[in-house]
Amino acid sequence: MYFFLACLSLLDVCYSSVTLPAMLANAITGNRKISFNGCLTQLYFFVCFGGTECLFLTVMAYDRYVAICNPLHYTTTMNKKVCSYLVVACWFSGMMNAMFHTTMTWKLTFCGARHIRHYFCDVLPLLQAACSDIYDSQVLLHVVTFFIGITPFILVTHSYIRIISTILKIRSTARRQKVFSTCSSHLIVVTVFYSTAIFNYNGPNSGDSFVFVRMASLLYSIVPPLLNPVVYCLRNKEVKRALRDVLTKLYILFKL
Repeated sequence: MYFFLACLSLLDVCYSSVTLPAMLANAITGNRKISFNGCLTQLYFFVCFGGTECLFLTVMAYDRYVAICNPLHYTTTMNKKVCSYLVVACWFSGMMNAMFHTTMTWKLTFCGARHIRHYFCDVLPLLQAACSDIYDSQVLLHVVTFFIGITPFILVTHSYIRIISTILKIRSTARRQKVFSTCSSHLIVVTVFYSTAIFNYNGPNSGDSFVFVRMASLLYSIVPPLLNPVVYCLRNKEVKRALRDVLTKLYILFKL
């Protein structure tokens, strides 16, 4: 579990760093221009980290399923080798997904003012700004959304249904509440992430209103990385104890 938490923390740092610094710089300086190569670079890393997180949350849900529903087989099922392979597979799939989208977008023709109606370079705003045929890009978008968005969400939902049914069989009320509170928090964050991302990438076609799409983009690109440390770490007693120890050592060090 802590191996996955460390990987999730790294992924969230990378995911939020793609858009937030640029958004803050644009808000402070008022300069909203970005080069075409810079836009494609931002698109690649945003899609890469977003797709990787979709798959990674599925892996973490499966990890919790094995830990709660099959605890006696946990150490053999989720050994270090399997965990490493799962993480590598998530990153590889995310990078391949980003490469496909970036390549398809690079082949499009952009004309006129090249104005992007969005906070950052994402797939749908770039498709809307293109003046060439975007049918192939839209097909790729829907196919990828099914395999990296809808399918993982179904697997996560199935895992948590099995987890909740196992929790309800626990006789101790205190243990049941403890496990259920943690899982419910995970499920809320996962639901916000998947539902907004799936709607965003299967949302309006070019020419439609992008107001809700922009709000959905903010929800799945900012809220999960913000809440993940609270849900996955600060609710854990061992993590809170370790954090207190670190803060105490730092306080003693600066006091000296």
